[in-house]
Amino acid sequence: QVQLVESGGGLVQAGGSLRLSCAASGRTFSSYPMGWFRQAPGKEREFVAAISWNGGTTYYADSVKGRFTISRDNAKNTVYLQMNSLKPEDTAVYYCAAKRLSTAQAMRGSPDGMDYWGKGTLVTVSS
Repeated sequence: QVQLVESGGGLVQAGGSLRLSCAASGRTFSSYPMGWFRQAPGKEREFVAAISWNGGTTYYADSVKGRFTISRDNAKNTVYLQMNSLKPEDTAVYYCAAKRLSTAQAMRGSPDGMDYWGKGTLVTVSS
């Protein structure tokens, strides 16, 4: 069993930056690909970014490519999402997720099938 806890959300003006963190419990953290998803009110949860178990491969949704960077520090059991050039449309609850026996590539496109979820952290971008 893995527990994920997100932090770092808050209120920021358009064009600003935030860094989200996802702290994981469990000694097998380093073997899991990890991902970030987000959900705005009235909208479906959507893929944001994913990273391979060793951090060597990353994937991004087109909407955040070039602005967001996912990274991980397995020694700290933590995955990060650096968000730059934030836009009002980035406003959402951001969730950290992990998938066993999978790859970062397989986490793209849909939130279905994730094995572990955090409870989310709210990011609000004002215009």
